[in-house]
Amino acid sequence: MKSTGISRKRRLRSILFIGFTICMLLIIRVGAIQFIQGSELQAMAYSQQTLNRKINPKRGTIYDSTGKNILAVSASVETVSVTPRNIKKEDKEKVARVMADIFDLDYETVLKRVSKNSSIETIVKKVDKEQTDKLRAWMNENNIINGINIDEDTKRYYPYGALASNVIGFTGSDNQGLEGIESRYDDILKGSTGKILKLTDARGTDLGNEGEDYIEAIDGNDVVLSIDMTIQSIAEKYLKQACIDNVCTDGGNILIANPKTGDILAMAGYPNYDLNNPYKINNEDLEYVWDTLSSGDKSEALQQMWRNKAISDTYEPGSTFKLLTSSAALEEGITDTDNSGEFNCGGSINIAGTRIKCWRYYRPHGAQSLRQALMNSCNPVFIGLRTKNGSRKIL
Repeated sequence: MKSTGISRKRRLRSILFIGFTICMLLIIRVGAIQFIQGSELQAMAYSQQTLNRKINPKRGTIYDSTGKNILAVSASVETVSVTPRNIKKEDKEKVARVMADIFDLDYETVLKRVSKNSSIETIVKKVDKEQTDKLRAWMNENNIINGINIDEDTKRYYPYGALASNVIGFTGSDNQGLEGIESRYDDILKGSTGKILKLTDARGTDLGNEGEDYIEAIDGNDVVLSIDMTIQSIAEKYLKQACIDNVCTDGGNILIANPKTGDILAMAGYPNYDLNNPYKINNEDLEYVWDTLSSGDKSEALQQMWRNKAISDTYEPGSTFKLLTSSAALEEGITDTDNSGEFNCGGSINIAGTRIKCWRYYRPHGAQSLRQALMNSCNPVFIGLRTKNGSRKIL
């Protein structure tokens, strides 16, 4: 009897020890979850129990210098997304089918997105309201409301197509500026993104309108350029004609500035491209073999097409610098504009053992005044003017 009592006490102590140990382990585990993993688990729970849908702001308008001609503007469109967990299993195929039909998408791709185990999947971006109205009508007819989201969005349009394309640039699928003015002043034009925040249960089911928070998007600011649309149009017209007539394989550029203020009134480049379709190559030879090119070659060709050579490429000032040399000479009183026969062009001039030719070396200009030398863009005259009377003030 005595030994039986002792064994019972041992078993009791063992049970109490095991129970105490389990309780301590549970306390330690709860403490670890609360104090060590608490923030991480809270963030995971928030992510699981909320649906965050972005609302893109309306991008600011780009005007020419008159403030009347619109060079770039955003129009209202809509984006369609789905919350797969909120679409019944038996409805997934017909939802995918109707979306593929309305928006001209691949059925298998849409079905794969609708069937994913994720919080939200984008089906199509920037579609016209006429198309989304068809989807709304189908949803009402089939009593499928939850799981399909139709949100406001904006799409960038360029009313004049290719006009000033290398200056204005274009935007990406998320309305971010990628080239030109659109990229340079993106912070001013883009505005602030809004969002629709919905609360859901652990399964991802909507908790109703009471669990919805709407944060309105803030539209971007407008930008007014110094470019004058009329002058820009004229410059582009005659630049294109000049490049075609003279077979300028590298294209050309024209800059027109207001001499009183320095404002750029036109910055024309040829060839240009369609801002409403910026990924369509503008070279017929490249377009013919486009599908055979590597992704690297395609990217390089597009970068060259988008490039604004007027501000990106280096260019030797050449004869335009003769204006500075002339101005300095006149200011120092070394010469005057119409001293007949003061200078002579013999077709070339030797400087430090190097022969520098006039562009018309084969038929020299002969005796000239400074005005005539400027009109003829005569190199020997301006090289001689630089060293005239040993002056160090001539540029």
